[in-house]
Amino acid sequence: MKRTEVSTVLEEAKIGEEILVKGWVKSFRANRFIALNDGSCFKTLQVVVDFENYPEELIKRISFHSCVSIKGELVASQGSGQKVELQAKEIEILGDSDAGAYVLQPKKMTQEYLREKAHFRMRTNTFSAVFRLRHAIAFAINKYFNDHGYYYMHTPIITGSDAEGAGEMFHVTTFKPDTAPKDEAGNVDYKQDFFGKETNLTVSGQLQAEMGALALGKVYTFGPTFRAENSNTSRHLAEFWMIEPEVAFCDIHGDMDLAEDFSKYLIKYCLDNYPDDLAFLEKRILDSEKQMPKEQRRPLPLIESLKFVIDNDFERITYSDAVNLLRNSKPYKKGRFEFEVEWGKDLQAEHERWLVEKKFKKPVIVRDYPKGIKAFYMRQNDDDKTVAAMDVLFPGIGEVIGGSQREERHDKLLKRMEEMDIPEHELWWYLELRKFGGCPHAGFGMGFERMVQFITGMTNIRDVIPFPRAKGSAEF
Repeated sequence: MKRTEVSTVLEEAKIGEEILVKGWVKSFRANRFIALNDGSCFKTLQVVVDFENYPEELIKRISFHSCVSIKGELVASQGSGQKVELQAKEIEILGDSDAGAYVLQPKKMTQEYLREKAHFRMRTNTFSAVFRLRHAIAFAINKYFNDHGYYYMHTPIITGSDAEGAGEMFHVTTFKPDTAPKDEAGNVDYKQDFFGKETNLTVSGQLQAEMGALALGKVYTFGPTFRAENSNTSRHLAEFWMIEPEVAFCDIHGDMDLAEDFSKYLIKYCLDNYPDDLAFLEKRILDSEKQMPKEQRRPLPLIESLKFVIDNDFERITYSDAVNLLRNSKPYKKGRFEFEVEWGKDLQAEHERWLVEKKFKKPVIVRDYPKGIKAFYMRQNDDDKTVAAMDVLFPGIGEVIGGSQREERHDKLLKRMEEMDIPEHELWWYLELRKFGGCPHAGFGMGFERMVQFITGMTNIRDVIPFPRAKGSAEF
């Protein structure tokens, strides 16, 4: 008999049907009721076992997270919470689970503990919900861009350029530290290395995606990126995923339109297709916040915060306006902000959240940032002080998207690179894109894990990626 997934049983199966299900035991009550889950959905299927029909040795082997195969007949449920239940006729143990030695227990466990048990944590209700939603968001990303005429572009993981100019990159080399060849100046001679030059793991696929946009019109990347930032916080990963669309014939205003429409689409897709997982995660958050002081709680319940984004037009303001609003705010005047608000400095998460949650009560896009705090490739505005950059700000989390209109003018780009000490010979090809058939174009980067965090409500970014890579952590 062909196996039927639990999700199909709960949605489509009919009373009286004979079926085969396989999965893991979430609970076994009174030696009679098995709650079975196979990962296909959040809900469990109740299986009724007449234990007197089975050997005692088999019944004893049915425990928390043992894996079983069950044949039986679907009947109308006698209890509340489900329409059907399975009357077991045949039970086979596929995998035993020693409840006493098992690192997971049917009780509340801390996220820190589960992070150390990443090989099992996807079996918990919380993480199975999180990773189903991570899949949903990834699927929706590809569907959105495909349906809007974008081409998916795979950009290199190994690169010889630093797109952000930050220098916090992982080096890629075949040399061993103690035997690396040296040049006449005593420096490592990378000309003898595998690629014939110094190479790193990429921090962004943007520069390469611009090549695609200036040939195919609209492209996007969706792949892993790496940053060797010496941070060990709930907001940082050394390996993370980025979504980076690039669009020819697009300015900063079109870029903002795309960012807003794209964000709303991803959130609406999850609300429409994964209501059970979201409802569970919302209840989990509300339960955990009961003992917290009010100021430490989320500004909105999870599902309400998601609807907050899709139901509102995003407010659009300049960076200069944002600074003026913040400096005239009550929190600033009463010294409640931890970080200074000053033109020329980056806005901090507390400033971004005030703009979204207190001032405008809707998502906010801030544009036209000082050029001194932004990357070399951003288009310079006529005031010679700002660039056509934008950040999209959400409640509770702050920035989720950062983007810009790219500098398409060769002379302006070259001058900016000289100002920022970026060697022309390293990005000769990037400059040539401006010399031969260049055009206005724009794009943005969305940190995939930041969006998964927002949609799931998880507070630590290491809990929305299956196997987090961070400073001091490369387990599993």
